[in-house]
Amino acid sequence: MGRASGLLLVILALGFFFATYNLITMINHNRSVGKLITEDSNGKLFMDPVIEMPEEVKKLKTAKSPFHVALTATDAPYSKWQCRIMYYWYKKKKDLPGSDMGGFTRILHSGNPDNLMDEIPTVVVDPLPAGMDRGYVVLNRPWAFVQWLQKATIEEEYILMAEPDHIFVAPLPNLVHGGYPAAFSFFYIKPEENEKTIRKFYPEEKGPVTDIDPIGNSPVIIKKDLLEKIAPTWMNVSLKMKQDPETDKTFGWVLEMYGYAVASALHGVQHILRKDFMVQPPWDRDLGKTFIIHYTYGCDYNLKGELTYGKVGEWRFDKRSFLRGPPPRNLSLPPPGVPETVVTLVKMVNEATANIPNWDNQ
Repeated sequence: MGRASGLLLVILALGFFFATYNLITMINHNRSVGKLITEDSNGKLFMDPVIEMPEEVKKLKTAKSPFHVALTATDAPYSKWQCRIMYYWYKKKKDLPGSDMGGFTRILHSGNPDNLMDEIPTVVVDPLPAGMDRGYVVLNRPWAFVQWLQKATIEEEYILMAEPDHIFVAPLPNLVHGGYPAAFSFFYIKPEENEKTIRKFYPEEKGPVTDIDPIGNSPVIIKKDLLEKIAPTWMNVSLKMKQDPETDKTFGWVLEMYGYAVASALHGVQHILRKDFMVQPPWDRDLGKTFIIHYTYGCDYNLKGELTYGKVGEWRFDKRSFLRGPPPRNLSLPPPGVPETVVTLVKMVNEATANIPNWDNQ
Protein backbone atom coordinates (compact mmCIF):
# COMPACT_ATOMS: atom_id res chain seq x y z
CA MET A 1 0.00 0.00 0.00
CA GLY A 2 1.38 3.41 -0.99
CA ARG A 3 1.86 6.26 1.43
CA ALA A 4 -0.96 8.25 -0.20
CA SER A 5 -3.38 5.31 0.03
CA GLY A 6 -2.52 4.82 3.70
CA LEU A 7 -3.14 8.48 4.42
CA LEU A 8 -6.50 8.29 2.62
CA LEU A 9 -7.58 5.34 4.77
CA VAL A 10 -6.65 7.26 7.93
CA ILE A 11 -8.69 10.26 6.77
CA LEU A 12 -11.69 8.07 5.94
CA ALA A 13 -11.45 6.31 9.31
CA LEU A 14 -11.32 9.63 11.15
CA GLY A 15 -14.26 10.88 9.09
CA PHE A 16 -16.30 7.82 10.00
CA PHE A 17 -15.40 8.20 13.70
CA PHE A 18 -16.41 11.85 13.89
CA ALA A 19 -19.58 11.26 11.82
CA THR A 20 -20.66 8.46 14.15
CA TYR A 21 -19.70 10.49 17.23
CA ASN A 22 -21.68 13.48 15.98
CA LEU A 23 -24.73 11.32 15.26
CA ILE A 24 -24.64 9.72 18.72
CA THR A 25 -24.08 13.11 20.34
CA MET A 26 -27.08 14.56 18.50
CA ILE A 27 -29.28 11.64 19.56
CA ASN A 28 -28.19 11.82 23.20
CA HIS A 29 -28.66 15.60 23.28
CA ASN A 30 -32.05 15.22 21.67
CA ARG A 31 -33.13 12.69 24.31
CA SER A 32 -31.91 14.87 27.16
CA VAL A 33 -34.20 17.71 26.13
CA GLY A 34 -37.14 15.45 25.30
CA LYS A 35 -37.22 16.20 21.57
CA LEU A 36 -37.87 13.85 18.66
CA ILE A 37 -35.35 12.90 16.02
CA THR A 38 -36.67 12.50 12.51
CA GLU A 39 -34.94 11.88 9.22
CA ASP A 40 -36.21 12.54 5.73
CA SER A 41 -35.59 10.67 2.47
CA ASN A 42 -32.60 12.88 1.71
CA GLY A 43 -30.79 11.62 4.80
CA LYS A 44 -31.28 14.68 7.00
CA LEU A 45 -31.90 14.49 10.72
CA PHE A 46 -34.31 17.08 12.05
CA MET A 47 -34.70 18.33 15.58
CA ASP A 48 -34.35 21.59 17.49
CA PRO A 49 -32.09 23.12 16.25
CA VAL A 50 -32.18 21.70 12.70
CA ILE A 51 -28.91 19.89 12.04
CA GLU A 52 -28.02 18.17 8.79
CA MET A 53 -26.58 14.67 8.96
CA PRO A 54 -22.81 14.71 8.33
CA GLU A 55 -21.87 13.99 4.73
CA GLU A 56 -19.71 11.06 5.85
CA VAL A 57 -22.77 9.27 7.22
CA LYS A 58 -24.72 9.92 4.03
CA LYS A 59 -21.97 8.26 2.03
CA LEU A 60 -22.13 5.19 4.25
CA LYS A 61 -25.68 4.63 3.02
CA THR A 62 -24.34 3.53 -0.37
CA ALA A 63 -23.18 0.23 1.17
CA LYS A 64 -25.62 -2.62 0.65
CA SER A 65 -27.23 -3.63 3.96
CA PRO A 66 -30.06 -6.03 3.13
CA PHE A 67 -32.88 -6.55 5.59
CA HIS A 68 -35.33 -9.42 5.91
CA VAL A 69 -39.00 -8.48 5.53
CA ALA A 70 -41.12 -10.16 8.20
CA LEU A 71 -44.81 -9.81 8.87
CA THR A 72 -47.04 -11.66 11.30
CA ALA A 73 -50.38 -12.94 10.07
CA THR A 74 -53.36 -15.14 10.87
CA ASP A 75 -55.08 -17.64 8.60
CA ALA A 76 -58.28 -15.56 8.46
CA PRO A 77 -59.44 -14.49 4.96
CA TYR A 78 -59.06 -10.84 6.01
CA SER A 79 -55.37 -11.36 6.73
CA LYS A 80 -54.72 -13.58 3.72
CA TRP A 81 -55.77 -11.18 0.98
CA GLN A 82 -53.77 -8.35 2.53
CA CYS A 83 -50.67 -10.57 2.72
CA ARG A 84 -51.05 -11.53 -0.95
CA ILE A 85 -51.15 -7.87 -2.04
CA MET A 86 -48.29 -6.96 0.26
CA TYR A 87 -46.12 -9.81 -1.08
CA TYR A 88 -46.95 -8.88 -4.70
CA TRP A 89 -45.60 -5.36 -4.22
CA TYR A 90 -42.58 -6.59 -2.26
CA LYS A 91 -41.59 -8.67 -5.29
CA LYS A 92 -42.16 -5.71 -7.64
CA LYS A 93 -39.92 -3.36 -5.63
CA LYS A 94 -37.32 -5.75 -4.19
CA ASP A 95 -34.75 -5.67 -6.98
CA LEU A 96 -35.14 -2.06 -8.09
CA PRO A 97 -32.28 0.45 -7.64
CA GLY A 98 -32.16 1.81 -4.10
CA SER A 99 -33.71 -1.28 -2.52
CA ASP A 100 -32.09 -3.11 0.39
CA MET A 101 -34.92 -5.63 0.62
CA GLY A 102 -33.69 -9.15 1.23
CA GLY A 103 -35.71 -12.26 1.97
CA PHE A 104 -39.34 -12.39 3.01
CA THR A 105 -41.22 -14.36 5.67
CA ARG A 106 -44.87 -14.45 6.61
CA ILE A 107 -44.91 -15.55 10.25
CA LEU A 108 -48.19 -17.43 10.49
CA HIS A 109 -49.26 -17.67 14.13
CA SER A 110 -52.24 -19.96 13.62
CA GLY A 111 -50.24 -23.07 14.52
CA ASN A 112 -51.16 -24.81 11.24
CA PRO A 113 -50.19 -24.45 7.56
CA ASP A 114 -52.71 -22.83 5.22
CA ASN A 115 -53.29 -22.64 1.49
CA LEU A 116 -50.78 -19.80 0.91
CA MET A 117 -47.72 -21.81 1.93
CA ASP A 118 -46.65 -22.32 -1.69
CA GLU A 119 -47.36 -18.73 -2.71
CA ILE A 120 -45.71 -16.80 0.13
CA PRO A 121 -42.58 -17.90 2.07
CA THR A 122 -44.07 -18.81 5.43
CA VAL A 123 -42.99 -20.08 8.83
CA VAL A 124 -45.73 -21.51 11.04
CA VAL A 125 -45.56 -20.74 14.76
CA ASP A 126 -47.93 -21.36 17.64
CA PRO A 127 -50.54 -18.92 18.88
CA LEU A 128 -50.68 -17.99 22.53
CA PRO A 129 -52.43 -20.55 24.74
CA ALA A 130 -56.20 -20.41 24.41
CA GLY A 131 -57.72 -17.40 26.14
CA MET A 132 -54.43 -15.65 26.88
CA ASP A 133 -54.90 -12.99 24.20
CA ARG A 134 -58.37 -12.16 25.66
CA GLY A 135 -59.75 -11.61 22.18
CA TYR A 136 -56.92 -9.20 21.27
CA VAL A 137 -55.34 -11.17 18.41
CA VAL A 138 -52.49 -8.67 17.96
CA LEU A 139 -51.10 -9.90 21.28
CA ASN A 140 -49.86 -12.94 19.34
CA ARG A 141 -47.44 -10.76 17.36
CA PRO A 142 -44.57 -10.50 19.88
CA TRP A 143 -44.89 -14.20 20.76
CA ALA A 144 -44.74 -15.02 17.03
CA PHE A 145 -41.51 -13.04 16.65
CA VAL A 146 -39.98 -14.75 19.69
CA GLN A 147 -40.64 -18.17 18.15
CA TRP A 148 -39.54 -17.20 14.65
CA LEU A 149 -36.24 -15.73 15.83
CA GLN A 150 -35.54 -18.94 17.73
CA LYS A 151 -36.39 -21.42 14.98
CA ALA A 152 -35.59 -19.66 11.68
CA THR A 153 -32.29 -19.24 9.86
CA ILE A 154 -32.20 -15.56 8.89
CA GLU A 155 -29.30 -14.64 6.64
CA GLU A 156 -29.72 -10.88 6.84
CA GLU A 157 -28.29 -8.83 9.71
CA TYR A 158 -31.37 -6.57 9.77
CA ILE A 159 -35.11 -7.15 9.92
CA LEU A 160 -38.04 -5.02 8.78
CA MET A 161 -41.12 -5.69 10.88
CA ALA A 162 -44.02 -5.04 8.53
CA GLU A 163 -47.76 -5.67 8.48
CA PRO A 164 -50.19 -7.17 5.97
CA ASP A 165 -51.81 -3.79 5.23
CA HIS A 166 -48.52 -2.28 4.03
CA ILE A 167 -47.94 -1.63 0.34
CA PHE A 168 -44.44 -0.78 -0.90
CA VAL A 169 -44.74 2.23 -3.19
CA ALA A 170 -40.98 2.62 -3.66
CA PRO A 171 -37.86 0.50 -3.22
CA LEU A 172 -37.02 0.61 0.49
CA PRO A 173 -33.41 1.19 1.54
CA ASN A 174 -32.04 0.22 4.94
CA LEU A 175 -32.83 3.29 7.04
CA VAL A 176 -30.77 2.20 10.06
CA HIS A 177 -27.81 4.41 11.05
CA GLY A 178 -25.02 3.58 13.44
CA GLY A 179 -26.93 0.67 14.94
CA TYR A 180 -29.95 2.85 15.78
CA PRO A 181 -33.16 1.24 14.44
CA ALA A 182 -35.44 3.23 12.16
CA ALA A 183 -39.13 3.61 13.00
CA PHE A 184 -42.24 5.57 12.11
CA SER A 185 -43.63 8.03 14.65
CA PHE A 186 -47.34 7.57 15.41
CA PHE A 187 -49.23 10.66 16.57
CA TYR A 188 -51.46 8.58 18.87
CA ILE A 189 -48.63 6.92 20.83
CA LYS A 190 -48.10 9.42 23.66
CA PRO A 191 -45.92 8.10 26.49
CA GLU A 192 -45.66 11.50 28.21
CA GLU A 193 -49.43 11.94 28.35
CA ASN A 194 -49.78 8.46 29.84
CA GLU A 195 -46.92 8.61 32.33
CA LYS A 196 -48.97 7.27 35.25
CA THR A 197 -49.81 4.12 33.28
CA ILE A 198 -46.37 3.81 31.70
CA ARG A 199 -44.66 3.88 35.10
CA LYS A 200 -46.25 0.55 35.97
CA PHE A 201 -43.95 -1.01 33.40
CA TYR A 202 -41.12 1.52 33.10
CA PRO A 203 -40.06 2.52 36.63
CA GLU A 204 -38.55 5.92 37.34
CA GLU A 205 -35.09 4.49 37.99
CA LYS A 206 -34.96 3.42 34.34
CA GLY A 207 -35.10 7.03 33.18
CA PRO A 208 -37.50 9.72 31.95
CA VAL A 209 -40.63 8.80 30.05
CA THR A 210 -39.21 10.73 27.10
CA ASP A 211 -36.84 7.77 26.58
CA ILE A 212 -39.85 5.86 25.24
CA ASP A 213 -40.31 6.45 21.52
CA PRO A 214 -43.79 7.20 20.11
CA ILE A 215 -43.76 4.07 17.96
CA GLY A 216 -45.07 0.57 17.52
CA ASN A 217 -43.12 -2.42 16.32
CA SER A 218 -44.04 -1.75 12.72
CA PRO A 219 -42.68 -0.40 10.54
CA VAL A 220 -39.28 -0.79 12.19
CA ILE A 221 -35.94 -1.77 10.66
CA ILE A 222 -33.70 -3.17 13.36
CA LYS A 223 -30.61 -5.31 13.82
CA LYS A 224 -31.52 -8.94 14.31
CA ASP A 225 -29.49 -9.28 17.52
CA LEU A 226 -31.28 -6.27 19.04
CA LEU A 227 -34.68 -7.69 18.17
CA GLU A 228 -33.71 -11.01 19.73
CA LYS A 229 -33.16 -9.15 23.01
CA ILE A 230 -36.27 -6.99 22.80
CA ALA A 231 -38.82 -9.55 21.59
CA PRO A 232 -39.21 -11.59 24.83
CA THR A 233 -39.53 -8.37 26.86
CA TRP A 234 -42.01 -6.99 24.33
CA MET A 235 -44.09 -10.15 24.75
CA ASN A 236 -43.99 -10.09 28.55
CA VAL A 237 -44.71 -6.36 28.84
CA SER A 238 -47.63 -6.62 26.40
CA LEU A 239 -49.12 -9.55 28.33
CA LYS A 240 -48.79 -7.69 31.63
CA MET A 241 -50.41 -4.61 30.10
CA LYS A 242 -53.33 -6.68 28.87
CA GLN A 243 -53.75 -8.28 32.29
CA ASP A 244 -54.00 -4.87 33.98
CA PRO A 245 -57.58 -3.58 33.52
CA GLU A 246 -56.63 0.11 33.78
CA THR A 247 -53.83 -0.21 31.22
CA ASP A 248 -56.00 -2.28 28.91
CA LYS A 249 -58.70 0.38 29.00
CA THR A 250 -56.22 3.24 28.54
CA PHE A 251 -54.28 1.80 25.60
CA GLY A 252 -57.01 -0.22 23.91
CA TRP A 253 -56.20 -1.41 20.39
CA VAL A 254 -52.70 0.13 20.47
CA LEU A 255 -51.67 -1.68 23.66
CA GLU A 256 -49.19 -3.97 21.92
CA MET A 257 -47.59 -0.93 20.24
CA TYR A 258 -46.95 0.57 23.67
CA GLY A 259 -45.59 -2.82 24.68
CA TYR A 260 -42.90 -2.64 22.01
CA ALA A 261 -42.06 1.00 22.75
CA VAL A 262 -41.63 0.29 26.47
CA ALA A 263 -39.67 -2.93 25.88
CA SER A 264 -37.24 -1.09 23.60
CA ALA A 265 -36.65 1.59 26.22
CA LEU A 266 -36.12 -1.05 28.92
CA HIS A 267 -33.24 -2.36 26.79
CA GLY A 268 -31.89 1.14 26.18
CA VAL A 269 -32.76 0.97 22.47
CA GLN A 270 -33.72 4.25 20.83
CA HIS A 271 -34.99 4.73 17.31
CA ILE A 272 -34.42 7.27 14.56
CA LEU A 273 -37.90 8.44 13.57
CA ARG A 274 -38.59 8.60 9.84
CA LYS A 275 -41.51 10.75 8.75
CA ASP A 276 -41.14 9.41 5.21
CA PHE A 277 -41.29 5.75 6.24
CA MET A 278 -44.98 5.58 5.33
CA VAL A 279 -48.17 7.50 4.70
CA GLN A 280 -51.63 6.74 6.07
CA PRO A 281 -54.49 7.77 3.81
CA PRO A 282 -56.84 9.55 3.94
CA TRP A 283 -55.05 11.82 6.45
CA ASP A 284 -51.79 11.95 4.49
CA ARG A 285 -52.76 13.43 1.16
CA ASP A 286 -49.47 13.43 -0.76
CA LEU A 287 -47.12 10.54 -1.40
CA GLY A 288 -43.96 12.64 -1.56
CA LYS A 289 -40.91 10.38 -1.32
CA THR A 290 -42.48 7.89 1.03
CA PHE A 291 -41.85 4.15 0.92
CA ILE A 292 -45.02 2.50 2.28
CA ILE A 293 -48.77 3.09 2.16
CA HIS A 294 -50.46 1.89 5.35
CA TYR A 295 -54.18 1.51 4.67
CA THR A 296 -55.38 1.15 8.23
CA TYR A 297 -58.06 3.86 8.00
CA GLY A 298 -61.24 3.77 5.96
CA CYS A 299 -61.44 6.18 3.03
CA ASP A 300 -64.93 7.63 2.57
CA TYR A 301 -65.77 10.42 0.09
CA ASN A 302 -68.81 11.92 -1.55
CA LEU A 303 -68.93 12.26 -5.32
CA LYS A 304 -67.51 15.78 -5.03
CA GLY A 305 -64.30 14.29 -3.67
CA GLU A 306 -64.94 15.53 -0.12
CA LEU A 307 -63.89 13.38 2.84
CA THR A 308 -66.80 12.06 4.91
CA TYR A 309 -64.78 10.21 7.54
CA GLY A 310 -66.99 8.56 10.13
CA LYS A 311 -69.83 8.34 7.63
CA VAL A 312 -70.02 5.79 4.84
CA GLY A 313 -69.25 7.68 1.66
CA GLU A 314 -70.79 7.47 -1.78
CA TRP A 315 -67.36 6.15 -2.72
CA ARG A 316 -65.33 4.20 -0.20
CA PHE A 317 -62.40 1.88 0.29
CA ASP A 318 -62.12 0.31 3.72
CA LYS A 319 -60.27 -2.96 4.32
CA ARG A 320 -62.89 -3.85 6.95
CA SER A 321 -65.47 -4.16 4.17
CA PHE A 322 -63.72 -7.40 3.24
CA LEU A 323 -63.47 -9.34 6.49
CA ARG A 324 -64.74 -12.62 5.03
CA GLY A 325 -63.05 -12.59 1.66
CA PRO A 326 -60.90 -10.56 -0.74
CA PRO A 327 -62.04 -7.38 -2.47
CA PRO A 328 -63.15 -7.87 -6.06
CA ARG A 329 -60.86 -7.14 -8.95
CA ASN A 330 -61.05 -3.74 -10.65
CA LEU A 331 -62.35 -1.59 -7.81
CA SER A 332 -63.82 1.71 -8.96
CA LEU A 333 -61.43 4.63 -8.77
CA PRO A 334 -62.30 7.50 -6.43
CA PRO A 335 -63.98 10.64 -7.76
CA PRO A 336 -61.97 13.69 -8.89
CA GLY A 337 -60.42 15.70 -6.07
CA VAL A 338 -59.57 12.72 -3.83
CA PRO A 339 -55.96 12.85 -2.55
CA GLU A 340 -53.08 11.23 -4.40
CA THR A 341 -52.49 8.69 -1.62
CA VAL A 342 -56.00 7.27 -1.89
CA VAL A 343 -55.94 7.12 -5.70
CA THR A 344 -52.55 5.40 -5.66
CA LEU A 345 -53.71 2.91 -3.03
CA VAL A 346 -56.71 1.79 -5.10
CA LYS A 347 -54.67 1.59 -8.31
CA MET A 348 -52.04 -0.55 -6.58
CA VAL A 349 -54.68 -2.85 -5.09
CA ASN A 350 -56.22 -3.22 -8.55
CA GLU A 351 -52.90 -4.02 -10.19
CA ALA A 352 -52.13 -6.66 -7.59
CA THR A 353 -55.54 -8.34 -7.79
CA ALA A 354 -55.41 -8.34 -11.60
CA ASN A 355 -52.09 -10.19 -11.59
CA ILE A 356 -52.30 -12.56 -8.60
CA PRO A 357 -53.45 -15.98 -9.84
CA ASN A 358 -56.66 -17.42 -8.40
CA TRP A 359 -57.41 -14.18 -6.60
CA ASP A 360 -60.97 -15.14 -5.79
CA ASN A 361 -60.10 -18.63 -4.56
CA GLN A 362 -59.25 -18.20 -0.90
